[in-house]
Amino acid sequence: MTILSRAQEWPKNFHYWASGLLILALIPLLKRCNLPTSFDWAGLAFTFWVLLTARSIFVATLLYLIGFSPAETVAPVLERFRQEKVRILLALVYFVVLGWALPWLQALVLTVDTVAVLEVRERFKPRGLLRSAGAILPPAAYLFAGLLLVSAYNDIILSVRFFAADDVAFDSMDKWLLHGLSVPQLCHWALQVFPLSFFRFLEFIYYGMFAQMGAALILISQHDGKRRGLQFVGAVLTGYYLALGLFYLWPSQGPYYLCPAHFSQFPSVLKTYAAQKGSVAGALARWDHKQLNRISFDYYIAFPCMHIVQPILVMWFLRFWKRMMAVLAAYNGLLVVAIVLLEWHYVVDILAGVVVSGFAIVAVEGSGVWRRRRLTRAGMEML
Repeated sequence: MTILSRAQEWPKNFHYWASGLLILALIPLLKRCNLPTSFDWAGLAFTFWVLLTARSIFVATLLYLIGFSPAETVAPVLERFRQEKVRILLALVYFVVLGWALPWLQALVLTVDTVAVLEVRERFKPRGLLRSAGAILPPAAYLFAGLLLVSAYNDIILSVRFFAADDVAFDSMDKWLLHGLSVPQLCHWALQVFPLSFFRFLEFIYYGMFAQMGAALILISQHDGKRRGLQFVGAVLTGYYLALGLFYLWPSQGPYYLCPAHFSQFPSVLKTYAAQKGSVAGALARWDHKQLNRISFDYYIAFPCMHIVQPILVMWFLRFWKRMMAVLAAYNGLLVVAIVLLEWHYVVDILAGVVVSGFAIVAVEGSGVWRRRRLTRAGMEML
């Protein structure tokens, strides 16, 4: 590689340099802030490598079924079941046993995941399966490491900056943008109009975003290879690193923090209630320098909204699969509604998320950001 080509590659590899610098500074900063240097490895591994992986394979399978014709996706599986009918019985027994031990939705997810992985093994044989894993695991490991860094730096920033220093300013910006309205007013209006089931649906949409990101990592790495998968993760981490910098400059907790009636009116049976209570308590604990035993997936950043950044990056990297894009666009439209009506973020946070996602895309794509990549479905090797 020539010196010129290396210079052209450097901006696109910026996230590696940023990750390296954050790693080098991590332990000294944790010690300076009297924070633990150990991580909750068991909890982190279970959350990321078990829960998120299972949901991501399920969503990747659904997107694959949506994005490609039945002749490419469903027909080979049905033909295999027709030839070996015992597979149908085994799949049903497997689902029933899981359904007896777990909630039916979890049983369905695990059953689909198992059938999908076995189908990949059947189609591509052991060597192809190993190649598939070799394309997916390095980007997944890089994402895991990056999320650990982001979690640790959340705790560091909260130890030196008051977590809600700019909430009033962002609330005022929202009222200007919304002509006097605010996110809390919209949320509490919705609480009076819609049933509890509507908010459960919004939670399903809101928390499902993480599986969307994992599914995109699987599809991108499987189709375009490890390098493109690492580029996608690099874009996600670039967004997170920018969010850390903005959080340090303008820390805020979210509209639910300023709303005096939020926790008295918001349904306590929803998981969002406990999550927001826990977020305020955790942020206060870091600001008061209370003892923390281990670092886990701690995230307190409201501005910018990473729940917008990540879906935009997913849509950018999957943009050439039109049917997938249509489904993702509809889902992410509902996601914006969920973000606002669950009172997680200011409108300003969402707008900032759009800007941050643009910076992240340019950072990893470099000069080729507008160049259309030629994709083919031939030889598609994905779930």
